[in-house]
Amino acid sequence: MLNKKIFIKTFGCQMNEYDSNRIYDSVSKLGFVKTSNQSNADCYILNTCHIRDKAKEKVYHEIGRVKKLYKNKKKPIMIIAGCVAQAENEEMFKREPYIDIILGPQSYHKVNNLLTEHIVNQKQEETEFDTISKFGYFDQVKNNNNKISAFLTIQEGCDKFCHFCVVPYTRGPEYSRPFKKIIAEAEQLIENGVKEITLLGQNVNAYSYLENNKEYRLSHIINYLNQYSELVRIRYTTSHPRDMTEDLIECYSSSQKLMPFVHLPIQSGSNRMLELMNRKHTVDDYLDIYERLKEINEDIEFSSDFIIGYPGETQKDFEETFQLIKEIKFINSFSFIFSPRPGTIASKLDMIDKSIAKERLTLIQEKLFSNQIEINKSMENQIIDVLVENKMEKQNKFFGRNKYITPVIFDGNDNQIGKNIKVKIQNSNQNTLFGSVIKNMKAA
Repeated sequence: MLNKKIFIKTFGCQMNEYDSNRIYDSVSKLGFVKTSNQSNADCYILNTCHIRDKAKEKVYHEIGRVKKLYKNKKKPIMIIAGCVAQAENEEMFKREPYIDIILGPQSYHKVNNLLTEHIVNQKQEETEFDTISKFGYFDQVKNNNNKISAFLTIQEGCDKFCHFCVVPYTRGPEYSRPFKKIIAEAEQLIENGVKEITLLGQNVNAYSYLENNKEYRLSHIINYLNQYSELVRIRYTTSHPRDMTEDLIECYSSSQKLMPFVHLPIQSGSNRMLELMNRKHTVDDYLDIYERLKEINEDIEFSSDFIIGYPGETQKDFEETFQLIKEIKFINSFSFIFSPRPGTIASKLDMIDKSIAKERLTLIQEKLFSNQIEINKSMENQIIDVLVENKMEKQNKFFGRNKYITPVIFDGNDNQIGKNIKVKIQNSNQNTLFGSVIKNMKAA
């Protein structure tokens, strides 16, 4: 298979992006070379996400597009990976014969064997939950990611069973990787030149690994990574309010490299809705976490996820969510109209009127967007720290992010890539800050 080309199109979350990179690392052992040319691949992988509405239909639409790309060419080995593959598995073969291999997210360690054993017209499916074997395999495969900012999965799966969520069925139960293996992979990334590591998990702050009667938590990983001088920033996502423990909150005081940005999904500002969703936390629990973190560092900002129009949501429930957004002033947040996921409890409930849900979403998003505009505006004429990630394509500008993960575009030079520099912000819009480098001024 020497110098065969492979292309992966990745949908959805950061964990899928991490997984795609690890698949590339694995198949390189077979001689596969990563290509950015979608129409010239020997193997084409769709790494799918099942969180949002019509996820399955989007996959079939993509396959149709691939068919057109290769209409007069040799067909690539077509692999459907990720959460849609896990949820739909062999049904996909029946609907779309163009697919060769179905690969669930806990079976990525089998990708090399599947490719080696692939025979034309023979279908292969691997969707067993085999998380321990998967991570055991990838622990032996070097992570070649050398971007300035990289993801590192420390935990997978979920035991929470929120009534709207499909993750427990597509990613399986919660599993935490061995502490030493995580640190070894982090060291590999740092050696590659990575300056910012984002620790990933479906419930990243539920991370718990027991070794020699000692429990390692997310806080231990953060504090351990803090000692590496070459590493500039540490982040983590996605967390759950139930697992926002005291030791993790304390990290915002003990770790200089942990960014003061907390993505903590609440989903609703109504206790009644939280109970219907089976979230197992209250608005007061959430506000308590918010207040404790603000006490440690008033610069900390919160981001969240909101489901609007969940079955049973009343005007009062909606107004309570709106009030919470006004109170906390969330930034960089995500909001969606509820879409039923097959197999979940919420999928069997009666939907509220779609026009009402759309109206509510518009109001929520207007408020969230105005919060973002306001905080971005407050940074104009300020000098801020920016970690420079890359030069932008087709223009002589550079790209980085501030401590709140907001994109920053500025005039710079190649020598600044990978450095934490000072940038004076001149103007902004809802999504981005624009500025110029302050020369001869080192970042804090």
